[in-house]
Amino acid sequence: YQRDEWKPLPLADIPPRIFSEVMRDLDLVVSVAHIGGVDPEASASTVEMRSSILRETCRLMKLNNVQIQGSHALINGEIGTYSVHLGSAIVHRQPGGALCILPVSSQHRGRLFLPFVDDDPKTAEIMSKVLLLAKDKEIQDPTILEQILAK
Repeated sequence: YQRDEWKPLPLADIPPRIFSEVMRDLDLVVSVAHIGGVDPEASASTVEMRSSILRETCRLMKLNNVQIQGSHALINGEIGTYSVHLGSAIVHRQPGGALCILPVSSQHRGRLFLPFVDDDPKTAEIMSKVLLLAKDKEIQDPTILEQILAK
């Protein structure tokens, strides 16, 4: 909307720099705002439960390269070092930026079966990302590998 008219503005008429800045602000709201503790997905009890599940899963799978520090799982892979937020499932390469690893909905693949967890898709997403990155040498997805190997 234009401030003085309050009529819809065609997307093509928005200057590219303004559009880019607004989209970046929206990205920050979606990906970072949970840190303030207001997102129910990232509540302290949810993160604590996911920490326990992850700790036990890594013990059962004999993964010694995963540590939990606060609300993050820190993974020392063979290719890189990663951090997965236990509230949002956002992945970062250390040092570096975010990795885009998108979950595939259960309609498009077999569900990840976690026998000791309720039906929480975000927990399943976090566990699958941590397990994937803990064995990063075995990753075959070219999109993920390209991000990991980019310098």
